[in-house]
Amino acid sequence: MNLRVVGGREARLLNRTFRKKDRPTNVLSFSYGKEGDVVLCHPVIAREARAQRKTLAAHYAHLVVHGMLHLGGYEHGNKAQASRMEAAEIRLLARLGFRDPYTIE
Repeated sequence: MNLRVVGGREARLLNRTFRKKDRPTNVLSFSYGKEGDVVLCHPVIAREARAQRKTLAAHYAHLVVHGMLHLGGYEHGNKAQASRMEAAEIRLLARLGFRDPYTIE
């Protein structure tokens, strides 16, 4: 797996090219069989962490786990898939010492 941190311009270009969404996004995953790339957009992640009153480290950890789960075949296109993916995120983040990212405090 390759992990990259990019700026808003590159995240926007990748999101537009591969997802047809003309805006930067927090995380993108690209799977190549047993390998893949997780691309994180620092400006978006930093903005979201502030808005959600999370530490930057906690939000980065969540999005790295989220991206890696996508590489492992997890999706969140419907409610059942989203519930399965969120449960895996919560479990993995707890093992890393981070709180449930979906809990509002």
